[in-house]
Amino acid sequence: MSAPFAVQRIDHVVLRAVRLERLVAFYSNVLGCNVERTLPELELIQLRAGACLIDLVSTSGPLGKAGGDPPDPVDGHNLDHVCLRVEPFDPEQIRAHLARHGIEGSAVKIVYGAEGFGPSIYLADPEGNTVELKGPAVEPTAT
Repeated sequence: MSAPFAVQRIDHVVLRAVRLERLVAFYSNVLGCNVERTLPELELIQLRAGACLIDLVSTSGPLGKAGGDPPDPVDGHNLDHVCLRVEPFDPEQIRAHLARHGIEGSAVKIVYGAEGFGPSIYLADPEGNTVELKGPAVEPTAT
C-alpha cells in the first residue's frame, strides 16, 4: 500500500545549540539565511533557507532541554548533516567566501542528492554540525 502523499523536499531541520547566537551568525552571515521568526519563550530562532527552514533551539530552553544532553563536537551530534541546495555553484567562489569567514570547505565531491549526482562542498558550523552545500545535478535522477 502506498502512502496517501508524496514527499516534495526537506521542510526544515532542527539543530540544538549550546551557543545560539553563534549559530545564528553562522547561518546568517556565512550561508545567507535570514531570520524569519523568533520565539524567545521557546529559545527558538527560525531561519529561511530558500523554500526550507533551519530551526535553532537553545539547549537551555524548553525545546532544547527535551533533547537531553547538549550537543558536543566530539560525541554529541544530534544530526549527521544538513544539505542545502545552492545556486549558483561556483566552487572557487564558495571556498573563497568560506575562507573569508575562517571556515574550511572540503574538496568538491560528486554525491547523490534529491536531483541526482552533483557537486557538493562540506563544512562544519560553529558547533560541529556538518553542512553540505549542493550544486545542480550533473547526472539527473531517472524520476
